[in-house]
Amino acid sequence: MENKKFTVLSLDGGGSKGVYTLGILKELELKLGGKLHEHFDLIYGTSTGSIIASLVALGHDIPSLEKLYYELIPKIMCGNSKRERSSQLKIQADTIFKDQKFDAFKTMVGIVALNYDKQTPLVFKTNIQQAHGMKQSFQPGFGCTISEAVQASCAAYPIFEIKQVQTQNQGLVNAVDGGYIANNPTLFSLIDAYKAVGHSVENTRILSIGTGRFVEKPISLRMRILKRFKMTQFIERVFTANTVSNETLTRLLYPDLNIVRINDVFSEPEYGTNMVEVNQVKLKKMLQLGRDSYAKHEKELLALFNLTR
Repeated sequence: MENKKFTVLSLDGGGSKGVYTLGILKELELKLGGKLHEHFDLIYGTSTGSIIASLVALGHDIPSLEKLYYELIPKIMCGNSKRERSSQLKIQADTIFKDQKFDAFKTMVGIVALNYDKQTPLVFKTNIQQAHGMKQSFQPGFGCTISEAVQASCAAYPIFEIKQVQTQNQGLVNAVDGGYIANNPTLFSLIDAYKAVGHSVENTRILSIGTGRFVEKPISLRMRILKRFKMTQFIERVFTANTVSNETLTRLLYPDLNIVRINDVFSEPEYGTNMVEVNQVKLKKMLQLGRDSYAKHEKELLALFNLTR
């Protein structure tokens, strides 16, 4: 493999808190210039990260994603049942991505979900280079649309319904949120870069972005009565534990990896939020906190991309 840096963007899951991710990416896009997909060879995303990853890889700029998220989140998260939320997720995903398939992406992509029946990773990929075996039957995105893959990655059961996807090479699959297997998909993206595509760890650089760590905020009296808060709190803690575990494993397995990880902690009660946040003031505040995190880590980011101030 030629001595060229292979650059990876890895985006965590976290529901509404994806606006924090967008705050970081907003400043990064301005710094790098052009569209973000032009600066990455591989983009991985889980759950809300899969929505952002897909739109970035399709060539959308971050200001358009910011506007979209402020409209999208209330439409999906205000549903009173998992059926309503899943229905809205499908409507919105189909509206955004239409019937586009994985050949529409402008760079290599990985979208992480979990095969609910087999309890194994279900990773939708663009390129046969990303296959770790059985290349003869590889199908980009398993033959699914981008919308279907994103819905599978975002299906945080039981907040959402289990998503059934009809694949070309695995048949009908019951899928749930990728956060249950890799809420932080960095390790999966690195395995693709190193084991499948064939780049050395030394030639790989990774920007891994989380959705921030905030004080848990009760959702509302009505939702607490429906026990939704406790369920959301449990799922969020599972995803957080998964995120930390994957981050730790990545650093232990690849101590010399050129990686910048941004996932700052905000322990002040005023920033309290959760993965189903719909308050516009809170959402816009999270985006600003993402911009603050960019500023905090700017020196590391400049070094990662060999830039000067």
